[in-house]
Amino acid sequence: MTDPATVNSPGFIDLHAHLREPGFEEAETIATGARAAIGGGFTTICAMPNTEPAIDSPGLVAELLSRAAAAGGARVLAIATITRGRRGKELADLVELAAAGAVAFSDDGAPVEDPRLFRHALEYARTLGLLVIEHPQDLALSAKGVMHEGAVSARLGLPGMPAAAEETAVARDLALARLAGGRLHLTHLSTAGSVELVRRAKAEGIAVSCDVTPHHLAMTDTWVAGSRAFAWEDPHKIPSAPPYESSTKVNPPLRTLADVRALWEGLADGTIDAIATDHAPHASVRKDVEYDQAAFGISGLETALPLVLGGVRAGWASLEVVLGALTTGPARVLGIELPSGDRLVVEPDHEWTVTAEGLISKGKNTPLLGRTLQGRVRDVAIGRARMEKKGAGLGAEAIAGR
Repeated sequence: MTDPATVNSPGFIDLHAHLREPGFEEAETIATGARAAIGGGFTTICAMPNTEPAIDSPGLVAELLSRAAAAGGARVLAIATITRGRRGKELADLVELAAAGAVAFSDDGAPVEDPRLFRHALEYARTLGLLVIEHPQDLALSAKGVMHEGAVSARLGLPGMPAAAEETAVARDLALARLAGGRLHLTHLSTAGSVELVRRAKAEGIAVSCDVTPHHLAMTDTWVAGSRAFAWEDPHKIPSAPPYESSTKVNPPLRTLADVRALWEGLADGTIDAIATDHAPHASVRKDVEYDQAAFGISGLETALPLVLGGVRAGWASLEVVLGALTTGPARVLGIELPSGDRLVVEPDHEWTVTAEGLISKGKNTPLLGRTLQGRVRDVAIGRARMEKKGAGLGAEAIAGR
């Protein structure tokens, strides 16, 4: 039983998280990422393959899954590469990767530019009944951009990434999915045009799904200029921060308020299937530099829930829709059943302040440091093991073995 101030939910599933191991353990490990996931209510997370080496062989898939099983925390699923080394030149051994346990294929931040190769990837994945996850971005158009191209980037003097860099890639990927069949998933959509393209493709019957991140649902490009007002807040009532904080640098970039509203509309009408964190932790040496030199990415597993609950309070989507996008939506995308033993108790009104010390993840790179948020997970159960720490959310000491 829970009291009236709490909500019961299945465990959340994250389709897109960077655990950085192997190769970048100074930013995150499988163990720290899996524990941070529990702190945010995610009982299952999908590990992206842009590690060093990239997860492009059956042995590396098996090693990732073995380390995850030993780590405790959230259940970790492996996403393997589409191409060898994520270099976009030749397909990885998709059949063997699937046999080793990969649930999907993606080159993530290195979108497959060769359309013929991407068509073949979709065709192979179709024969396996598996998913191809694409980061839709025309790299020629995004060039050296570091934020959304628009009025704010012009004012700040920063090179921009136009919405068209994403939308032209989405259009190409949808055309290839129409041609090749297979299951295409477009990750971290960020523009109104992309949502509309997917909406039309679904109406046409193309087997496409998509996700959106909490930060793209909550923040706009004005955060690069120092705003710290969420999209539903009055910016004049929220204290600002210095401009050019590299914690706001993310790919795809934070977009305009009109784009944010379109993402929420897509979530509400079912065009967007899932909310995925794109958790991208970095060591401070890669973020504490000038904006144009900083790495892209926001550490997001532990702050996802309060961000999306803010939109619910604003009336932009229902609680049922948001919880569905964190649970049944991603399960449907992966083609799996919700793990029946994974349960959460959520306190939607619990207030807490984001601090570097309070984050379980090694990645402290979030523009939310110092912000007071509403909504936190109180109890988490994975299978038969129950983990709880009442009042202040889950910390590392609350993680138990399964």
